[in-house]
Amino acid sequence: MAKTKELSKDTRKSIVDLHQTGKSESTIGKQLGVKKSTVGAIIRKWKTYKTTDNLPRSGAPRKISSRGVTMIMRTVSKDPRTTWGDLVNDLQRAGTKVTKVTISNTLQRQGIKSRSARRVPLLKPVHVQARLKFAREHMDDTAEDWENVMWSDETKVELFGINSTRRVWRTKNTELHPKNTIPTVKHGGGNIMLWGCFSAKGTGRLIRVKDRMNGAMYREILSQNLLPSVRTLKMKRGWVFQHDNDPKHTARATKEWLRKKHLKVLEWPSQSPDLNPIENLWRELKVRVARRQPQNITALEKICMEEWAKIPATVCANLV
Repeated sequence: MAKTKELSKDTRKSIVDLHQTGKSESTIGKQLGVKKSTVGAIIRKWKTYKTTDNLPRSGAPRKISSRGVTMIMRTVSKDPRTTWGDLVNDLQRAGTKVTKVTISNTLQRQGIKSRSARRVPLLKPVHVQARLKFAREHMDDTAEDWENVMWSDETKVELFGINSTRRVWRTKNTELHPKNTIPTVKHGGGNIMLWGCFSAKGTGRLIRVKDRMNGAMYREILSQNLLPSVRTLKMKRGWVFQHDNDPKHTARATKEWLRKKHLKVLEWPSQSPDLNPIENLWRELKVRVARRQPQNITALEKICMEEWAKIPATVCANLV
């Protein structure tokens, strides 16, 4: 049976008004072109609830009881990696048969959604304590203090290495046209290793590390690139150098070299790449490089250098 169209508010109001003047249900129905049974239902509703508006509907009963909701909430709170399938099986063992969609809807009503887990450094208790100590020691540092830090790190840039989704405007059946595709190769197609530095004033030097880096090579990189970058960016007297706890960086010879150059080094907690703003700058560089789609290692290196130089100082300042 087809569903009848709902009466408008004005029509329902007219039914009540005519009823209050003493007219019968059949007369009202003929005058307004509405079935007598519908007129009667509207009048009874008005007499009972003093309104003709739609009342809240109870709807179908929930498939999962309040006890079941409590159970799955406790499960996902204890282990957020629990799968929909696990929850379906748990409820089935408790005597309730539901689908994954029902589980998802139930959790969403509780304010919980399935989201991609963030990848973060693996932290042991000693790392946690070191990070907390670092935070407490620098909690009162001013913006000027951080602006006087030269941040550094190494990164690997893959050829065809960005896995972000790209959208294209195209017509139907042209998905394989070269202009509408992103070239990929197995195992990334090769990569280059880069060392770079930056401060709030802008990017410093960026170089390609062609051989396996050791302590001697690292000290040579600092000598030929760190100090010139400091002069180019006009760092203030007493500037601070930051690098992580890679064995090449913490080797006795490297520490001695830094001491002889009278360089102040920021004490850095292990397993803390997320504290270093250069990680965000590497991401910025890789996205810019991916847009230009280099086709070989030589082009990759050239584009990396060009895009690094184009990064505005305002981006660097905002990251710091």
